Amino acid sequence: MEWISCENNLPKNQQRVLAFVPDNYVFIPGGGGEVELRSVKILVFEENFYGEHKPKHKNNEGFHFWTGEGLSNHFFQEVTHWMPLPNQPK
Repeated sequence: MEWISCENNLPKNQQRVLAFVPDNYVFIPGGGGEVELRSVKILVFEENFYGEHKPKHKNNEGFHFWTGEGLSNHFFQEVTHWMPLPNQPK
């Protein structure tokens, strides 16, 4: 599978994908404040997340959003590429 640029194509609404988030540093549990670069993660594309019933967040560039597991949400512009999740092993 190839990475798909968010500038060229977006996932379907509510689609769970592998997302590439450059400069995504996360704290290492028990690491005393140390961080590690983790650019690839699983996120869900939320089309028109900010719309009629939800005011747009000042830090988001657009109406779409990426939700993740736990505290791994990302503003739309933070994800540059994505790809569908692979099929599960048989």
